[in-house]
Amino acid sequence: MPPPALPRRALSRRGFLTGTAAAGAALALTATPARALPAAARRGPRARPFGRYGSPAARLTPATVYVDPYGRGDFTAVRPAVDAATATGQILVIAPGVYRETVTVTAAGTTWIGAGDDPRDVVIVYDNANGTPKPDGSGTYGTSGSATTLIRGDAFTAVGVTFANDWLRADHPEITGTQAVAIKVQGDRAAFHRCRFLGHQDTLYADSSALTVFARQYYADCYAEGDVDFVFGRATAVFERCHFHTLNRTDLASAPYGFVFAPSTAVANPYGYLVTHGRITGDAPDAFYKLARPWVPSSDTTARPMLTVRDTWLGPGIDAAAPYTNMSDAYPWQSMRFAEHRDTGPGARVTVPANRPQLARAQAESATRAVYLGDWAPWAEARTAPWARGVGGR
Repeated sequence: MPPPALPRRALSRRGFLTGTAAAGAALALTATPARALPAAARRGPRARPFGRYGSPAARLTPATVYVDPYGRGDFTAVRPAVDAATATGQILVIAPGVYRETVTVTAAGTTWIGAGDDPRDVVIVYDNANGTPKPDGSGTYGTSGSATTLIRGDAFTAVGVTFANDWLRADHPEITGTQAVAIKVQGDRAAFHRCRFLGHQDTLYADSSALTVFARQYYADCYAEGDVDFVFGRATAVFERCHFHTLNRTDLASAPYGFVFAPSTAVANPYGYLVTHGRITGDAPDAFYKLARPWVPSSDTTARPMLTVRDTWLGPGIDAAAPYTNMSDAYPWQSMRFAEHRDTGPGARVTVPANRPQLARAQAESATRAVYLGDWAPWAEARTAPWARGVGGR
């Protein structure tokens, strides 16, 4: 059967800056207040930078804050707007632009709305890697510290935003810590609708705040790309109708080029990653990518990673004969919770049954978004949210 209909193919991570609608004007943003910008900048290239989401003169809600690189909002950058939040429930409407900065969200109930016509219009990007030296000389950032965006607060929602890390191995041959996170999500009840996650290694870190915290996350109609473990972490995460894209590599001469998923689910957590009605495509040669490998971190050697991929189209880039591999031979993937159900496409062919564990029908009845997320139904919330016209689930 053909792959399911999903949002149109996004630009590659290398090309997103030049492909973003407002990139040319927004490459050098500051936190300058709107009144300090020149009149020409305030006019900008777009008459209504916030679309149907109001403006500082007519706010969507009293808690709504507006960000615009041309100074027509309350702030010209995302981080100062987030840092200025004094209460829970902030709504941040972000005008089209490329916002080169790092951002940390600690408040609960925060919502980010990309005001462009396409998630490529609003890009939050930076270029730290694990091995990037800190400016103060105190060492390197580490994997978590490399994140362009860090979500610590519960009940975070993002709609129509691109989260990116544009650090490149080729530009930094002296750095061996090549993990470069676009976004790390630790909060419970974090929802992403029509968002994009761009990077290479460790793009989307779907995690939790502590080993004993089972954070729930929901990704609907999203796009993620990368090469090594580019969706990873210990969260309970549902990816519905999402598109995952594997990048080509010129620095390696043989397979595998990388791995799509690297869950690190705690052994006590009954639910890890669920991928449903999605699509996996790629630029690399056929069979040069693994679907997943289990991550058992040194901080939790009892982890039992869990991944279920169901009703999803797997392109030829996935190694159908051996889609899973070990990150460490001490923790073989066969002892983890990996399974598939009714997947299609050339990468889903079952040529070696022992390498493709399948859910029984009764097991598949429990592999649903409702079971994984419990009393939280973000797809239902999306149907009534003022920002979510056309968003939601079946």
